[in-house]
Amino acid sequence: MKDHDGYIDVQSEDGNGSIFTIYFPATREELAGDEQEISPDQYMGRGESILVVDDIKEQRELAVAMLNRIGYHAAAVSSGEEAVSYIRTNKVDLMVLDMIMDPGIDGLETYRRVLEINPKQKAIIVSGFSETERVKKAQEIGAGTYVRKPYILEKIGLAVKGELLK
Repeated sequence: MKDHDGYIDVQSEDGNGSIFTIYFPATREELAGDEQEISPDQYMGRGESILVVDDIKEQRELAVAMLNRIGYHAAAVSSGEEAVSYIRTNKVDLMVLDMIMDPGIDGLETYRRVLEINPKQKAIIVSGFSETERVKKAQEIGAGTYVRKPYILEKIGLAVKGELLK
């Protein structure tokens, strides 16, 4: 609800139950039309190295499989601390960095620490939640595009390719 600037009004009366009224802001925008199909050539990699940082095993595995499928060489770690350690001994062209990881440091703090090791490290931010102030702070210090989960091949591919070309 909050992601869409809406709210829920709840009214309850003993013996009469509850009424939940959901409010979303009105819009006059047209519905999006059919999106044009994107050619895989627009997001195919050329063997660039990608580090996926995500605390959820299934999310890591999905991202790695997708990135490998479209021509990148992807590796993964399960925490910000592991990412910092990995960057100390390995060079990567780009990080796919989850913002909310538990336990341990989040995506913003991970990126800050990585930049101390490699000030030119490229990254894109991913999250299953809405874009937050911490996402914006990560972008202010150099992180690129924000991609909202779930992972969609074209969406993650375009974000990675776009950031690599900068």
